Amino acid sequence: MEILRVENLCKVYGKGENKIKAVDNVSFSVQKGDFVAIVGASGSGKSTLLHLLGGVDRPTSGKVFIDNVDIYSLDNDKLAIFRRREVGLIYQFYNLIPILNVKENITLPSDLDNQKVDGEKLDNLLNMLNLKNRENHLPNELSGGQQQRVSIGRAIINNPAIVLADEPTGNLDSKASDEIIALLKMQNEKYKQTIIIITHDLEIASMANRIMTIEDGKIISDVRN
Repeated sequence: MEILRVENLCKVYGKGENKIKAVDNVSFSVQKGDFVAIVGASGSGKSTLLHLLGGVDRPTSGKVFIDNVDIYSLDNDKLAIFRRREVGLIYQFYNLIPILNVKENITLPSDLDNQKVDGEKLDNLLNMLNLKNRENHLPNELSGGQQQRVSIGRAIINNPAIVLADEPTGNLDSKASDEIIALLKMQNEKYKQTIIIITHDLEIASMANRIMTIEDGKIISDVRN
């Protein structure tokens, strides 16, 4: 079942001689339960593409469908609600709220949506993330790996249609990186969560079941493992 469809997606910055095509007429689709890695050199357009897929930035032209919803046909308010419910975002630098504890950061999407969080589900999630003994800690009381696990919890708490991870191990040591990738891999295999990860690390990319390579804003390779 198709969960994501991208049609002729373009993102252009600047005008005239200064015009840069960060994403250049990209089209592809992703099936539910896929684990996709998008790789490319710095400046290749991979992070811009991820932000367009997640509704964080609007394209210059083209369409993105998530679970058959044309997300850029939505106004800003409706898009924000859709993104909160259907897109889980994981960033390299965690983007946690410093005055909220672990539990509050994880449940933030549900709280913003005025949705009650199932206590048993939250406990199971904290245990899976190995954060049960840290649930009342603030972000500055956590290691980098723990903070990234919190951001994963926040991304998956609402069972989104798709999880997008932008260099999620780029700020971590090798041990913490391995733990984060293992968590994402488990989420994909056990719960069939669709995941798209941006990475420059080919070893991490090899754990995905599909690797797309982007160069100068274009997909130049798309291979299934």
